[in-house]
Amino acid sequence: MPAKKHRDKGDKSAAIADPPPAASEPEGPPPPEPRPPVRVLYCGVCTFPVEYCEFGSSLTRCKEWLHEHDLEAYSKYYSDEALQAKIGTLSLEAQSKLEQETAKKEAKAEAKADAALKKKLASQVTIKRIERNKRKHVTSIHGLEAFDIDLKKAAKQFASKFATGASVTKNPQGLEEIVVQGDVSDEVFEMIEGEVGILKGIPADNVEIVEEKKKKGGD
Repeated sequence: MPAKKHRDKGDKSAAIADPPPAASEPEGPPPPEPRPPVRVLYCGVCTFPVEYCEFGSSLTRCKEWLHEHDLEAYSKYYSDEALQAKIGTLSLEAQSKLEQETAKKEAKAEAKADAALKKKLASQVTIKRIERNKRKHVTSIHGLEAFDIDLKKAAKQFASKFATGASVTKNPQGLEEIVVQGDVSDEVFEMIEGEVGILKGIPADNVEIVEEKKKKGGD
């Protein structure tokens, strides 16, 4: 009997498992904290990031836009302190030259913009009602591109509006125009006048409707 107790005690001690080893600490520095995304403010005039407006040709208008939309950013780049810190190391001669170049660049850009505006205002949009045969007509619209209208998008808009075919083709003079199936000349004029969809920025006085009838004996 004593021997039996000795064996039971031995078995019990043998059944006790060793404790698991402690987890080792990772070596090296902790991973860096994730950085928040960088905020980039784009100018509404030149479309550059605002800190690069000075490399464009419309700095004065860019500064006016920034002053109106983000006063904090304006102060950061164009306050007296910021400008002084920026050009403080330049000589008076270099500062004067920089100002003259900037003014010259802006004047050139403004002159170019004025010329483009005058050309646009002198442009004409012609809506032509064309007779194919007896009661069938098509409507051509020429001159929209002078007002920065995307012809393919405009043709798609006409096709959707009138539920008919509309495509961009070249006229006998080799110029692109939109041809819409059916007599929709008055409706097209109303869309332009009302600046519907992408048809914006076209003065009604610059739009005319003409009619082209089929010649007798012709196709």
